[in-house]
Amino acid sequence: MASARREKLVADLGLVADGNEAALRDVYDATSAKLFGVCLRISGDREAAEDILQQVYIKIWNRAGRFDAKRSSPITWLCVIARNTSLDWRRVNGNAAYLPESAAAAIADDRPLAPDKIDAEAQQARIFDCLDALEERPRRAIRAAFFDGLTYAQLAEAMSVPLGTLKSWVRRGLIQLKGCLGDA
Repeated sequence: MASARREKLVADLGLVADGNEAALRDVYDATSAKLFGVCLRISGDREAAEDILQQVYIKIWNRAGRFDAKRSSPITWLCVIARNTSLDWRRVNGNAAYLPESAAAAIADDRPLAPDKIDAEAQQARIFDCLDALEERPRRAIRAAFFDGLTYAQLAEAMSVPLGTLKSWVRRGLIQLKGCLGDA
């Protein structure tokens, strides 16, 4: 089922590249919840995330012809656009401290090189793809444990299951994730 969704998304992005507005609506319907989550997590502001998401789909409309299914999955490509657009918003609207131009010039640029950053972002998006392939309960447990920082005990209580059951879900989910990521 995941491969069918992937193929549909690849086909829709091809149609978007040709200027098909209905295909863009299909891409939006299939991905907006996930991409909104990316925007919200990075911006930390629901209203801003909505604005960022609009910018994301404008970029998708303008850049769909650049998507290459041989280089990355469609959701990876879309998540990178959402992430970068959100980070751009953050740079402009975040709580960045002001540095005089002379002080800013004195700071060495130790940021990772673009190819390294692209590889890291693609791997991160691959992890999210693999997480989406898990069953709902292990996926929720793993996301809450690793992304929200909840302990197993907190999760077991929140999900109303015994601690051992929750640990089993997480363990089996992590084994499935390892297998999925090993296929990459």
